[in-house]
Amino acid sequence: MSEGREQDQPEERESASRPVTAAARRERRGSARPAGRKDAAAPAGKSAEADTDAEDRKGRPTRSRTDQEKRPGFFGRIVRYFREVVSELRKVIWPTRKQMVTYTGVVLVFVAFMVALVFGLDTAFAWGMFRVFG
Repeated sequence: MSEGREQDQPEERESASRPVTAAARRERRGSARPAGRKDAAAPAGKSAEADTDAEDRKGRPTRSRTDQEKRPGFFGRIVRYFREVVSELRKVIWPTRKQMVTYTGVVLVFVAFMVALVFGLDTAFAWGMFRVFG
């Protein structure tokens, strides 16, 4: 019985839900985009003059260099740097103790293998040089 109700009202359900296909999503985004934005697609056949008109309608002029805020002092920049460092470190996903032990073991085994490989090659080349050049 519920199947009959779903088949009776498919338009209401589809219009209220999110678009399923990529084409429908692009069309929905394109209809919501204001005309004056830079990334709005220009219709075919428009000249470069039409593009500059769209940029002129941006709504605000570019700020001049004299209007810029004063740069913070030396200590203000250091404080801002450390605040940004702390905020970035909070975003890091830190490994657990088990993961850290595993990763450390893998690195140590790899380094030991590479040391042995380089030692073996060095010994082989040295032996070869002594045999060839006496």
